Amino acid sequence: MVNFQVNKKLLPMKAHYFLFNAGTAPVVPFMPTLVKQLGFSSVIVGTIYTVLPIVGMLVKPLFGIIADRFQRQKLLFLIFQILTAIPFFLIMFIPAIPQETTVSFHCHEGVSDFRYCPDNGTTIDKCLVEEITQNEANNTMNCYLECDTEPWMWDTICKHWNVTKYCDKSNIPSDQLLHLTAVVPYNQVEEVKECLFFMVREGQIGGQTVPLYCPANTSDFRPTCRVHCDNERVMEAISNSHIPDSKVTGLYQFWLLFLFLIASWAGMAVVVSVGDAICFEMLGDKPHLYGNQRLWGSIGWGTVSLFAGFLVDTFSEGKLTKDYTVVFYMTVVLIGFDILCSSKLQHTQTRMSTNILKDVGQIFASFRVVVFFCWCVMIGLGTALIWNFLFWHLEDLAKAMEGCGHSTWIKTLQGIIMSIQTFGGELPFFFLSGWILKKIGHIHAMSLVLLGFGVRFLLYSYLVDPWWVIPIEFMNGITFGLFYATMASYASIVAPPGTEATMQGLVGAVFEGVGVSLGSLLAGHLFEHIGGSATFRSFGWAALALFVVHVVVQALTDRFGAKEPRIGYAAPKEALENVEDDQPIVRGSLQGYGG
Repeated sequence: MVNFQVNKKLLPMKAHYFLFNAGTAPVVPFMPTLVKQLGFSSVIVGTIYTVLPIVGMLVKPLFGIIADRFQRQKLLFLIFQILTAIPFFLIMFIPAIPQETTVSFHCHEGVSDFRYCPDNGTTIDKCLVEEITQNEANNTMNCYLECDTEPWMWDTICKHWNVTKYCDKSNIPSDQLLHLTAVVPYNQVEEVKECLFFMVREGQIGGQTVPLYCPANTSDFRPTCRVHCDNERVMEAISNSHIPDSKVTGLYQFWLLFLFLIASWAGMAVVVSVGDAICFEMLGDKPHLYGNQRLWGSIGWGTVSLFAGFLVDTFSEGKLTKDYTVVFYMTVVLIGFDILCSSKLQHTQTRMSTNILKDVGQIFASFRVVVFFCWCVMIGLGTALIWNFLFWHLEDLAKAMEGCGHSTWIKTLQGIIMSIQTFGGELPFFFLSGWILKKIGHIHAMSLVLLGFGVRFLLYSYLVDPWWVIPIEFMNGITFGLFYATMASYASIVAPPGTEATMQGLVGAVFEGVGVSLGSLLAGHLFEHIGGSATFRSFGWAALALFVVHVVVQALTDRFGAKEPRIGYAAPKEALENVEDDQPIVRGSLQGYGG
């Protein structure tokens, strides 16, 4: 039966999981889109998010060793909470990198136009163009152009545009810049041969309406202009950074962003691994109750992430770009409360290892423990596919099904998905994980996770209507909630006394720093070459194959494997008896994922 008794000593731990996840939820999901809004390309965003898991992989075991060696788990726990909040908050003050919207102005005998032709391999968002031309079909917009002119062009402006003040050469600007306001009907905006054309109904110079007429013999009147139109969607369609990716490392904005993200990711990594070590030590001989504590993190994340998205939309009304200010303040306030609650933890690190590296090294002498870490890497590969590419896949499906109309509801669907993943998936499985692990043990739980990934990926691969993803998301409880509880509790069980934070850091580094990082790289290449559905189908069959291998390898190991120290897989009953009897071998001497 599930134990509903409340342990007051663990309340600050529950509060930490809730507040820390609630504090990171407002910024972590939105960070890639914020980085894009700052003007960085998808290549730069992808590069940054390949490096960040590696940073976590390095700092988790490093600071785990420091925490165990000097018995300063709680101190490091509080310091790195601060290190998480402050860099995240400072990202709010990083200015966007220089953006440039350059067009070519063409003056003709009949109608004049200016056109935007993207370079650097980018393309025009056709759905955005459709939205611009259809929603505002009967209206006009004003576009303000600053054009680099040649000296001879001023003669055309004087004689044919009737701007007589420029007939006097002394009135021509010394910088040769022409400032022109163009009135453009929305129904005269169209895409032709990968360029976006804006037909100009009339122009104004200094408040004077001009005909924008150019005789045939002046067809070379094609100055390059910087443009700003009074329509947010138009500017989104024609603006891009004029700095190539190869030169981005020369920008101070890039280095500020990169360093702040590294600091925050390092902070989160250490808080998670050391926090789990503290939690398991407080649980003592009941590590299977870890899920009952961790589920509060899911509640915090699921609640605040949806609320934060609503606030961003609300505070961004009437602005050209999304205003994320409110979520940065939410992060600082919530993690501030977390620091206060965490300082109340009644935790004293009593176990100490005289040689941490030697003790942890002995753990890896067990073939079965090494196998467990390998499975963590494999599951990290699949987790990366969901974290980084599920929404991408759904948007592709939505566009194929409804064309450009999907943009009116796709973000709503994504919000529903996040809610179901948390409340319908993670939360109940974190709550029941202790009971599940007591019934089936860690080995069978890991088999169930692999089977869940295989089924989930295959279901994704056969989706046509993205709304059918909703029932699939309940499986997140198996593929993440149950897996995370299994991974963390097993690491606690096999850790020799005094190495708890070190082991939590190692297992987290293996899962995220190796598995998730490699999975992001692999999935990205597959998405580009074979598409979303084929990628999910490939991962699905691979997960089912790993499920079979996992079961077969364990059966063979149990039957033919050499007898080794009591570390590795075991039947659930035997593993639990080892926990409950508190045998004097070592804390890490349980035979099995069991517990």
